[in-house]
Amino acid sequence: MAANNPVDVLRRRGFVQDVTDEEGLRAAFDAGSVTFYYGMDPTAPSLHLGNLIGLMAMAWLQRMGHRPIALAGGGTGRIGDPSGRDDERQLLDEEALEHNLAGIRRQASQFIDLEQGGLLVDNHDWLGQLSLMDFLRDVGKHASVNQMVARESVKRRLEERDQGISFTEFTYQLLQAYDFAHLHEAEGCTLQLGGSDQWGNIVAGTEMVRRLHGAQAFGLTWPLLTTASGAKFGKSAGNAVWLDAALTSPYAYYQYWINAADEDVERYLLLFTFLSPSEIDDVLAAHAEAPHQRAAQRLLASEATRIVHGDDGVEEAIRATDVLFGNEPFTGLSDGVLREAFEGADSFELPADARTSGAVSVLEVLTTSGAAASGSEARRLVEQGGVRMNNVRVTDALRALSEEDFATEHTLVLRVGKKRYFVGRVS
Repeated sequence: MAANNPVDVLRRRGFVQDVTDEEGLRAAFDAGSVTFYYGMDPTAPSLHLGNLIGLMAMAWLQRMGHRPIALAGGGTGRIGDPSGRDDERQLLDEEALEHNLAGIRRQASQFIDLEQGGLLVDNHDWLGQLSLMDFLRDVGKHASVNQMVARESVKRRLEERDQGISFTEFTYQLLQAYDFAHLHEAEGCTLQLGGSDQWGNIVAGTEMVRRLHGAQAFGLTWPLLTTASGAKFGKSAGNAVWLDAALTSPYAYYQYWINAADEDVERYLLLFTFLSPSEIDDVLAAHAEAPHQRAAQRLLASEATRIVHGDDGVEEAIRATDVLFGNEPFTGLSDGVLREAFEGADSFELPADARTSGAVSVLEVLTTSGAAASGSEARRLVEQGGVRMNNVRVTDALRALSEEDFATEHTLVLRVGKKRYFVGRVS
Protein backbone atom coordinates (compact mmCIF):
# COMPACT_ATOMS: atom_id res chain seq x y z
CA MET A 1 0.00 0.00 0.00
CA ALA A 2 1.05 3.57 -0.65
CA ALA A 3 2.92 5.30 2.18
CA ASN A 4 0.54 8.24 2.12
CA ASN A 5 -2.82 6.66 1.47
CA PRO A 6 -5.57 9.33 1.35
CA VAL A 7 -7.27 7.67 4.32
CA ASP A 8 -4.15 8.39 6.39
CA VAL A 9 -3.93 11.97 5.13
CA LEU A 10 -7.58 12.65 5.88
CA ARG A 11 -7.39 10.97 9.30
CA ARG A 12 -4.30 12.99 10.27
CA ARG A 13 -6.21 16.17 9.48
CA GLY A 14 -9.37 15.17 11.38
CA PHE A 15 -11.64 14.24 8.46
CA VAL A 16 -12.27 10.62 9.44
CA GLN A 17 -14.70 9.27 11.99
CA ASP A 18 -16.09 6.14 10.30
CA VAL A 19 -15.40 4.24 7.07
CA THR A 20 -17.70 1.52 5.76
CA ASP A 21 -14.83 -0.75 4.67
CA GLU A 22 -11.49 0.89 5.40
CA GLU A 23 -9.34 -1.89 4.01
CA GLY A 24 -11.33 -1.91 0.77
CA LEU A 25 -11.22 1.87 0.45
CA ARG A 26 -7.47 1.94 1.02
CA ALA A 27 -7.03 -0.64 -1.71
CA ALA A 28 -9.24 1.37 -4.08
CA PHE A 29 -7.15 4.50 -3.48
CA ASP A 30 -3.92 2.58 -4.02
CA ALA A 31 -5.27 1.10 -7.28
CA GLY A 32 -5.84 4.46 -8.99
CA SER A 33 -8.09 7.49 -9.20
CA VAL A 34 -11.31 7.20 -7.17
CA THR A 35 -14.42 9.18 -8.11
CA PHE A 36 -16.19 10.45 -5.00
CA TYR A 37 -19.00 12.84 -4.12
CA TYR A 38 -20.20 15.16 -1.40
CA GLY A 39 -23.77 16.43 -1.37
CA MET A 40 -25.17 19.75 -0.13
CA ASP A 41 -28.88 20.51 0.07
CA PRO A 42 -30.00 24.10 -0.73
CA THR A 43 -31.54 24.84 2.69
CA ALA A 44 -29.95 28.34 2.85
CA PRO A 45 -28.59 30.92 0.40
CA SER A 46 -25.03 30.12 1.46
CA LEU A 47 -22.95 27.23 2.72
CA HIS A 48 -21.44 27.53 6.22
CA LEU A 49 -18.57 26.12 8.28
CA GLY A 50 -20.29 22.75 8.67
CA ASN A 51 -20.21 22.41 4.86
CA LEU A 52 -16.67 23.73 4.71
CA ILE A 53 -15.35 20.46 6.15
CA GLY A 54 -16.77 18.62 3.15
CA LEU A 55 -15.44 21.18 0.69
CA MET A 56 -11.96 20.95 2.20
CA ALA A 57 -12.08 17.13 2.16
CA MET A 58 -12.97 17.24 -1.55
CA ALA A 59 -10.13 19.66 -2.23
CA TRP A 60 -7.61 17.44 -0.44
CA LEU A 61 -8.71 14.31 -2.29
CA GLN A 62 -8.52 16.08 -5.65
CA ARG A 63 -5.02 17.31 -4.78
CA MET A 64 -4.11 13.65 -4.25
CA GLY A 65 -5.30 12.70 -7.74
CA HIS A 66 -8.92 11.70 -7.16
CA ARG A 67 -12.02 12.97 -8.93
CA PRO A 68 -14.59 15.06 -7.02
CA ILE A 69 -18.30 15.49 -7.69
CA ALA A 70 -19.99 18.31 -5.78
CA LEU A 71 -23.70 17.53 -5.67
CA ALA A 72 -26.20 20.34 -5.19
CA GLY A 73 -29.40 18.77 -3.90
CA GLY A 74 -32.01 20.45 -6.06
CA GLY A 75 -34.07 17.25 -5.80
CA THR A 76 -33.46 16.15 -2.21
CA GLY A 77 -33.69 19.78 -1.13
CA ARG A 78 -37.34 19.67 -2.13
CA ILE A 79 -37.88 16.86 0.40
CA GLY A 80 -35.80 17.64 3.48
CA ASP A 81 -33.30 15.49 5.34
CA PRO A 82 -34.44 14.42 8.84
CA SER A 83 -30.87 13.60 9.92
CA GLY A 84 -29.82 15.49 13.01
CA ARG A 85 -33.19 17.20 13.38
CA ASP A 86 -35.99 16.96 15.92
CA ASP A 87 -38.59 18.67 13.75
CA GLU A 88 -39.81 18.76 10.15
CA ARG A 89 -37.92 20.99 7.73
CA GLN A 90 -39.84 23.83 6.13
CA LEU A 91 -40.25 23.21 2.39
CA LEU A 92 -38.88 26.01 0.21
CA ASP A 93 -40.57 27.49 -2.84
CA GLU A 94 -38.99 27.20 -6.29
CA GLU A 95 -37.57 30.73 -6.31
CA ALA A 96 -35.83 30.23 -2.95
CA LEU A 97 -34.49 26.85 -4.04
CA GLU A 98 -32.99 28.24 -7.24
CA HIS A 99 -31.43 31.16 -5.36
CA ASN A 100 -29.89 28.81 -2.81
CA LEU A 101 -28.67 26.39 -5.48
CA ALA A 102 -26.83 29.22 -7.24
CA GLY A 103 -24.98 29.97 -4.00
CA ILE A 104 -23.97 26.33 -3.56
CA ARG A 105 -22.67 26.05 -7.12
CA ARG A 106 -20.66 29.26 -6.82
CA GLN A 107 -19.08 28.35 -3.49
CA ALA A 108 -18.38 24.70 -4.31
CA SER A 109 -16.59 25.71 -7.50
CA GLN A 110 -14.04 27.59 -5.36
CA PHE A 111 -12.84 24.30 -3.89
CA ILE A 112 -12.73 21.84 -6.77
CA ASP A 113 -10.92 22.25 -10.06
CA LEU A 114 -13.53 21.82 -12.79
CA GLU A 115 -10.83 21.90 -15.46
CA GLN A 116 -9.13 18.88 -13.90
CA GLY A 117 -12.11 16.54 -13.97
CA GLY A 118 -14.18 17.94 -11.11
CA LEU A 119 -17.95 18.03 -11.61
CA LEU A 120 -20.86 20.09 -10.31
CA VAL A 121 -24.18 18.23 -10.56
CA ASP A 122 -27.76 18.75 -9.42
CA ASN A 123 -29.72 15.65 -8.39
CA HIS A 124 -32.97 17.22 -9.57
CA ASP A 125 -31.72 16.40 -13.08
CA TRP A 126 -32.37 12.69 -12.45
CA LEU A 127 -34.69 12.60 -9.44
CA GLY A 128 -37.05 14.99 -11.21
CA GLN A 129 -37.42 12.49 -14.06
CA LEU A 130 -38.53 9.61 -11.81
CA SER A 131 -42.20 8.75 -11.72
CA LEU A 132 -43.66 7.34 -8.53
CA MET A 133 -44.16 3.96 -10.18
CA ASP A 134 -40.56 3.87 -11.43
CA PHE A 135 -39.28 4.84 -7.99
CA LEU A 136 -41.28 2.15 -6.19
CA ARG A 137 -40.36 -0.52 -8.74
CA ASP A 138 -36.68 0.28 -9.29
CA VAL A 139 -35.66 1.71 -5.91
CA GLY A 140 -38.26 0.87 -3.29
CA LYS A 141 -38.09 -2.87 -3.83
CA HIS A 142 -34.42 -2.84 -2.80
CA ALA A 143 -35.04 -0.99 0.48
CA SER A 144 -35.73 -2.72 3.78
CA VAL A 145 -38.28 -0.83 5.85
CA ASN A 146 -36.92 -2.63 8.92
CA GLN A 147 -33.48 -1.12 8.31
CA MET A 148 -34.91 2.31 7.48
CA VAL A 149 -36.92 2.45 10.71
CA ALA A 150 -33.91 1.27 12.75
CA ARG A 151 -31.70 4.17 11.62
CA GLU A 152 -31.13 6.67 14.40
CA SER A 153 -32.39 9.74 12.52
CA VAL A 154 -35.74 8.03 11.88
CA LYS A 155 -35.95 6.08 15.13
CA ARG A 156 -35.60 9.22 17.26
CA ARG A 157 -38.35 11.02 15.38
CA LEU A 158 -40.70 8.01 15.59
CA GLU A 159 -40.27 7.97 19.35
CA GLU A 160 -41.35 11.62 19.58
CA ARG A 161 -45.12 11.31 19.62
CA ASP A 162 -45.76 15.05 19.29
CA GLN A 163 -43.58 15.50 16.22
CA GLY A 164 -43.11 12.17 14.46
CA ILE A 165 -41.85 12.07 10.88
CA SER A 166 -43.67 12.59 7.62
CA PHE A 167 -43.61 10.06 4.80
CA THR A 168 -41.85 12.75 2.75
CA GLU A 169 -38.85 12.92 5.09
CA PHE A 170 -38.95 9.16 5.69
CA THR A 171 -38.21 8.58 2.01
CA TYR A 172 -35.24 10.98 2.00
CA GLN A 173 -32.68 8.25 2.67
CA LEU A 174 -33.93 6.31 -0.39
CA LEU A 175 -33.44 9.37 -2.59
CA GLN A 176 -29.92 9.92 -1.30
CA ALA A 177 -29.17 6.22 -1.75
CA TYR A 178 -30.42 6.45 -5.33
CA ASP A 179 -28.15 9.47 -5.90
CA PHE A 180 -25.15 7.27 -5.09
CA ALA A 181 -26.40 4.50 -7.38
CA HIS A 182 -27.01 6.98 -10.22
CA LEU A 183 -23.58 8.58 -9.86
CA HIS A 184 -21.98 5.15 -9.78
CA GLU A 185 -23.66 4.23 -13.06
CA ALA A 186 -23.18 7.60 -14.78
CA GLU A 187 -19.75 8.65 -13.47
CA GLY A 188 -18.16 5.57 -11.89
CA CYS A 189 -18.50 7.09 -8.41
CA THR A 190 -17.54 4.66 -5.63
CA LEU A 191 -17.19 6.86 -2.53
CA GLN A 192 -19.56 9.21 -0.69
CA LEU A 193 -18.33 11.71 1.91
CA GLY A 194 -20.41 13.27 4.66
CA GLY A 195 -20.72 14.29 8.29
CA SER A 196 -21.34 11.65 10.93
CA ASP A 197 -25.06 12.51 10.96
CA GLN A 198 -25.18 11.16 7.38
CA TRP A 199 -23.88 7.70 8.27
CA GLY A 200 -27.24 5.95 7.89
CA ASN A 201 -27.94 7.61 4.53
CA ILE A 202 -24.45 6.79 3.27
CA VAL A 203 -24.67 3.14 4.30
CA ALA A 204 -28.04 2.97 2.52
CA GLY A 205 -26.29 4.32 -0.58
CA THR A 206 -23.53 1.73 -0.54
CA GLU A 207 -26.18 -0.96 -0.20
CA MET A 208 -28.20 0.51 -3.11
CA VAL A 209 -25.09 0.48 -5.34
CA ARG A 210 -24.56 -3.17 -4.46
CA ARG A 211 -28.17 -4.15 -5.09
CA LEU A 212 -28.68 -2.19 -8.32
CA HIS A 213 -25.24 -2.62 -9.88
CA GLY A 214 -23.58 -5.51 -8.06
CA ALA A 215 -20.62 -3.28 -7.20
CA GLN A 216 -18.80 -2.30 -4.03
CA ALA A 217 -19.02 1.30 -2.88
CA PHE A 218 -17.64 3.08 0.18
CA GLY A 219 -18.64 5.72 2.66
CA LEU A 220 -16.49 7.99 4.82
CA THR A 221 -17.73 10.38 7.50
CA TRP A 222 -16.11 13.03 9.70
CA PRO A 223 -17.09 14.21 13.19
CA LEU A 224 -19.62 17.03 13.33
CA LEU A 225 -17.91 20.34 14.00
CA THR A 226 -17.96 21.53 17.61
CA THR A 227 -15.85 23.84 19.73
CA ALA A 228 -13.73 22.57 22.63
CA SER A 229 -16.64 23.50 24.90
CA GLY A 230 -18.91 21.12 22.94
CA ALA A 231 -20.96 23.82 21.17
CA LYS A 232 -22.26 22.74 17.75
CA PHE A 233 -22.05 24.77 14.56
CA GLY A 234 -24.57 25.39 11.84
CA LYS A 235 -27.65 27.36 11.00
CA SER A 236 -29.94 25.11 13.04
CA ALA A 237 -27.72 25.75 16.08
CA GLY A 238 -28.13 29.50 15.51
CA ASN A 239 -24.41 30.29 15.23
CA ALA A 240 -23.67 29.74 11.56
CA VAL A 241 -20.57 31.33 10.07
CA TRP A 242 -21.48 31.73 6.39
CA LEU A 243 -19.14 31.46 3.40
CA ASP A 244 -20.99 34.24 1.55
CA ALA A 245 -19.37 37.63 2.18
CA ALA A 246 -22.81 39.28 2.12
CA LEU A 247 -23.86 37.21 5.15
CA THR A 248 -20.54 37.00 7.02
CA SER A 249 -18.06 39.65 5.90
CA PRO A 250 -14.36 38.82 5.44
CA TYR A 251 -13.73 40.88 8.60
CA ALA A 252 -16.24 38.89 10.68
CA TYR A 253 -14.96 35.63 9.17
CA TYR A 254 -11.37 36.57 10.06
CA GLN A 255 -12.44 37.58 13.57
CA TYR A 256 -14.14 34.25 14.11
CA TRP A 257 -10.88 32.38 13.51
CA ILE A 258 -8.61 34.82 15.34
CA ASN A 259 -10.80 34.40 18.42
CA ALA A 260 -10.50 30.59 18.37
CA ALA A 261 -9.69 29.03 21.73
CA ASP A 262 -6.20 27.61 22.19
CA GLU A 263 -7.81 24.18 22.63
CA ASP A 264 -9.37 24.41 19.15
CA VAL A 265 -6.66 26.04 17.06
CA GLU A 266 -4.65 22.93 16.10
CA ARG A 267 -7.78 21.09 14.95
CA TYR A 268 -8.93 24.11 12.96
CA LEU A 269 -5.52 24.57 11.30
CA LEU A 270 -5.64 20.95 10.15
CA LEU A 271 -9.25 21.09 8.93
CA PHE A 272 -9.54 24.57 7.45
CA THR A 273 -6.14 25.38 5.93
CA PHE A 274 -3.85 23.77 3.36
CA LEU A 275 -0.82 24.11 5.64
CA SER A 276 1.26 20.96 6.04
CA PRO A 277 1.37 19.21 9.44
CA SER A 278 5.01 20.31 9.85
CA GLU A 279 4.08 23.97 9.24
CA ILE A 280 1.28 23.63 11.77
CA ASP A 281 3.63 22.03 14.30
CA ASP A 282 6.04 24.95 13.87
CA VAL A 283 3.44 27.64 14.54
CA LEU A 284 2.04 25.69 17.50
CA ALA A 285 5.54 25.55 19.00
CA ALA A 286 5.89 29.32 18.54
CA HIS A 287 2.44 29.80 20.04
CA ALA A 288 3.38 27.74 23.11
CA GLU A 289 6.37 30.03 23.71
CA ALA A 290 4.22 33.19 23.71
CA PRO A 291 0.49 32.36 23.81
CA HIS A 292 -0.49 36.01 24.34
CA GLN A 293 0.76 36.85 20.82
CA ARG A 294 -1.76 34.35 19.36
CA ALA A 295 0.54 33.41 16.48
CA ALA A 296 -1.44 30.24 15.73
CA GLN A 297 -4.77 32.10 15.64
CA ARG A 298 -3.36 34.83 13.40
CA LEU A 299 -2.04 32.28 10.92
CA LEU A 300 -5.32 30.35 11.06
CA ALA A 301 -7.35 33.51 10.45
CA SER A 302 -5.23 34.57 7.48
CA GLU A 303 -5.12 31.16 5.80
CA ALA A 304 -8.76 30.22 6.41
CA THR A 305 -9.98 33.63 5.21
CA ARG A 306 -7.77 33.47 2.10
CA ILE A 307 -9.28 30.12 1.06
CA VAL A 308 -12.84 31.49 1.14
CA HIS A 309 -12.41 35.21 0.39
CA GLY A 310 -9.08 35.41 -1.46
CA ASP A 311 -6.12 37.73 -0.91
CA ASP A 312 -8.34 40.81 -1.13
CA GLY A 313 -10.57 39.47 1.61
CA VAL A 314 -7.58 38.84 3.89
CA GLU A 315 -6.24 42.35 3.27
CA GLU A 316 -9.66 43.87 3.98
CA ALA A 317 -10.02 41.86 7.19
CA ILE A 318 -6.54 42.69 8.49
CA ARG A 319 -6.96 46.39 7.62
CA ALA A 320 -10.30 46.51 9.42
CA THR A 321 -8.83 44.70 12.43
CA ASP A 322 -5.85 47.08 12.63
CA VAL A 323 -8.12 50.13 12.41
CA LEU A 324 -10.78 48.93 14.83
CA PHE A 325 -8.30 47.77 17.46
CA GLY A 326 -5.78 50.58 16.97
CA ASN A 327 -5.78 54.30 17.67
CA GLU A 328 -6.31 55.63 14.14
CA PRO A 329 -9.60 57.06 12.80
CA PHE A 330 -12.02 54.49 11.42
CA THR A 331 -11.28 55.27 7.79
CA GLY A 332 -11.78 52.94 4.83
CA LEU A 333 -14.32 50.71 6.59
CA SER A 334 -17.79 49.89 5.34
CA ASP A 335 -21.06 50.29 7.23
CA GLY A 336 -21.35 46.49 7.21
CA VAL A 337 -17.98 45.98 8.91
CA LEU A 338 -18.82 48.62 11.53
CA ARG A 339 -22.20 47.02 12.13
CA GLU A 340 -20.56 43.64 12.76
CA ALA A 341 -17.68 45.06 14.81
CA PHE A 342 -20.05 46.93 17.15
CA GLU A 343 -22.95 44.49 17.06
CA GLY A 344 -23.40 44.59 20.82
CA ALA A 345 -23.16 48.38 21.17
CA ASP A 346 -26.16 50.60 21.90
CA SER A 347 -27.39 52.38 18.80
CA PHE A 348 -29.13 55.70 18.24
CA GLU A 349 -30.38 57.77 15.32
CA LEU A 350 -29.12 61.07 14.02
CA PRO A 351 -30.76 63.54 11.61
CA ALA A 352 -29.97 62.97 7.95
CA ASP A 353 -28.01 66.25 7.76
CA ALA A 354 -26.07 65.74 11.01
CA ARG A 355 -22.72 65.52 9.17
CA THR A 356 -22.98 68.84 7.39
CA SER A 357 -25.65 71.11 8.88
CA GLY A 358 -23.81 72.13 12.03
CA ALA A 359 -27.08 71.75 13.90
CA VAL A 360 -26.09 68.82 16.12
CA SER A 361 -23.55 69.27 18.92
CA VAL A 362 -21.28 66.78 20.64
CA LEU A 363 -23.26 67.37 23.83
CA GLU A 364 -26.48 66.36 22.06
CA VAL A 365 -24.85 63.20 20.75
CA LEU A 366 -23.77 62.21 24.26
CA THR A 367 -27.22 62.72 25.74
CA THR A 368 -29.19 61.31 22.77
CA SER A 369 -27.09 58.14 22.72
CA GLY A 370 -27.50 57.60 26.45
CA ALA A 371 -23.76 57.92 27.05
CA ALA A 372 -24.48 60.82 29.43
CA ALA A 373 -27.60 61.34 31.55
CA SER A 374 -27.41 65.13 31.35
CA GLY A 375 -25.65 68.02 29.71
CA SER A 376 -23.47 68.59 32.77
CA GLU A 377 -22.37 64.96 32.77
CA ALA A 378 -21.62 65.20 29.04
CA ARG A 379 -19.40 68.26 29.60
CA ARG A 380 -17.61 66.53 32.48
CA LEU A 381 -16.87 63.44 30.35
CA VAL A 382 -15.39 65.61 27.60
CA GLU A 383 -13.32 67.67 30.05
CA GLN A 384 -11.89 64.47 31.54
CA GLY A 385 -10.76 63.33 28.08
CA GLY A 386 -12.99 60.29 28.07
CA VAL A 387 -14.94 60.90 24.84
CA ARG A 388 -13.86 59.81 21.35
CA MET A 389 -15.68 60.00 18.03
CA ASN A 390 -14.26 58.16 15.04
CA ASN A 391 -11.49 57.13 17.48
CA VAL A 392 -10.40 60.78 17.90
CA ARG A 393 -10.57 62.48 21.31
CA VAL A 394 -13.18 65.22 21.66
CA THR A 395 -12.14 68.41 23.53
CA ASP A 396 -15.18 70.66 23.10
CA ALA A 397 -18.63 69.44 24.17
CA LEU A 398 -20.42 72.38 22.56
CA ARG A 399 -18.95 72.20 19.10
CA ALA A 400 -21.05 70.98 16.16
CA LEU A 401 -20.55 67.63 14.49
CA SER A 402 -18.50 67.59 11.30
CA GLU A 403 -17.79 65.06 8.60
CA GLU A 404 -14.54 64.09 10.37
CA ASP A 405 -16.56 62.77 13.32
CA PHE A 406 -18.18 60.08 11.12
CA ALA A 407 -16.55 56.76 10.31
CA THR A 408 -18.66 56.50 7.13
CA GLU A 409 -21.31 58.61 5.45
CA HIS A 410 -23.97 56.95 7.57
CA THR A 411 -22.26 55.80 10.78
CA LEU A 412 -20.78 57.56 13.80
CA VAL A 413 -18.90 55.54 16.42
CA LEU A 414 -18.84 57.10 19.89
CA ARG A 415 -16.61 55.75 22.64
CA VAL A 416 -16.88 56.81 26.26
CA GLY A 417 -14.11 55.60 28.53
CA LYS A 418 -12.24 52.49 27.44
CA LYS A 419 -15.04 50.08 26.58
CA ARG A 420 -18.41 51.84 26.25
CA TYR A 421 -19.37 52.11 22.58
CA PHE A 422 -22.42 53.73 20.98
CA VAL A 423 -23.20 53.66 17.27
CA GLY A 424 -25.11 56.51 15.67
CA ARG A 425 -26.72 56.12 12.25
CA VAL A 426 -28.20 58.90 10.17
CA SER A 427 -31.93 58.42 9.63
